[in-house]
Amino acid sequence: GLMRPTAGSVRVFGSDLREEPSRRADIGLLSHQSLLYDDLTPRENLEFAARLYGLGERADRVGEALAAVGLTDRAADPVRLLSRGMLQRVAIARALLHRPRVLLLDEPFTGLDVPSSRRVTEVLAAQLSTGTAMVLVSHNLPEAWTLASHVSVLVRGRWVIDEPRSDDRDAFLARLQTALDD
Repeated sequence: GLMRPTAGSVRVFGSDLREEPSRRADIGLLSHQSLLYDDLTPRENLEFAARLYGLGERADRVGEALAAVGLTDRAADPVRLLSRGMLQRVAIARALLHRPRVLLLDEPFTGLDVPSSRRVTEVLAAQLSTGTAMVLVSHNLPEAWTLASHVSVLVRGRWVIDEPRSDDRDAFLARLQTALDD
């Protein structure tokens, strides 16, 4: 949603993004890199993003997003002084700021301690409960499993598992181990 495609097409809820570029605002992105401005504070980074998304109620949304990821007390510190986990939480707050209908999350639990991982899982679960579609790429199976409705596993560029998530995690882990052993 942040870049124009060079080939192919991307559809969001049936709309081709080339034909309806305004639909890019329906996408929230967390990439491998935080893409935050080091000299700005978390609050300033989120305010800047809110302006780009054309959000009218910026102060409220920014405050809510910072509170959701537990960073209200660090909102005025320059981003360059934050830990890796805090940077990740600011980036997650930015991805959620405009209440997107689709979330693309690349390794959202990277750099997070256990309490922060739980908090982020709760925030993402709340987002899912609003009907948001989520594509989550993660090596953190316990947290990802909690959020998933469908599980796909790639090994060396090949799909080895692609199925609805069942409640039987142990059976899934056994299938995963078999797939990894092949």
